[in-house]
Amino acid sequence: MLVLHGLLGSSRNWLSTGRDLAKHYHVFALDARNHGKSPHVPEMDYDVMVADIIAWMDGQGLARAAICGHSMGGKTAMLLACRHPERVERLVVVDIAPKDYFWVAHRGEFLAMTELDLGSLTSRSEAELRFEARVTNLGMRKFLSTNLTQDDAGTWRWLINLPALTAALPVMEKNCLTAADRYAGPTLFVLGGRSRYAEPGDHAIIRHHFPAAQIEVIADSGHNPHMDAREEFVRLVSGTI
Repeated sequence: MLVLHGLLGSSRNWLSTGRDLAKHYHVFALDARNHGKSPHVPEMDYDVMVADIIAWMDGQGLARAAICGHSMGGKTAMLLACRHPERVERLVVVDIAPKDYFWVAHRGEFLAMTELDLGSLTSRSEAELRFEARVTNLGMRKFLSTNLTQDDAGTWRWLINLPALTAALPVMEKNCLTAADRYAGPTLFVLGGRSRYAEPGDHAIIRHHFPAAQIEVIADSGHNPHMDAREEFVRLVSGTI
């Protein structure tokens, strides 16, 4: 199973859930381009991310795999399944739908990161305080700060390619599927009941593109059901498809 993280995340977000899934699958958690330890490049859209996954699979000698993607990773996974169904054993999409998004909050988060003076920064906790004017949610401020790292000289820098991701944000929010895109293979959507990323009104468009889709809603979860309800998430992913 290949696990694809969300925007501004990394494979590290899946360490605990990945270990649980590893009881059922041989799990590879990958860093998307411009995230984590992957290369920084100017091109950033879903087509190139799908090409990255196919190239990685080819390099590993993997003809097929189960693909599990969260948020941005879920959009990548959906496009991969529709355009390269022969490479996808089964598809798991986590709290995202095949539709356009526009989140004002994302603009505030990216502004907060862009405005951060790394030269005067002394700690991640200080960064979280500086984010507060634009990012009201404490959990999100902590999440953003996970993308900061120090070099050997003690200088802070971004792990993510912040300029490329900022420029690509409108593309990342758009639906990457066309009306003709279909994947008929086994598909599971795991959605958070407290999340606004995928709602009951989206079920019809999900089934338009993924006619075999099983849609499961974890009532007490937000946008991160793999973290908010890890045991239930792992049960669903490992036992229902």
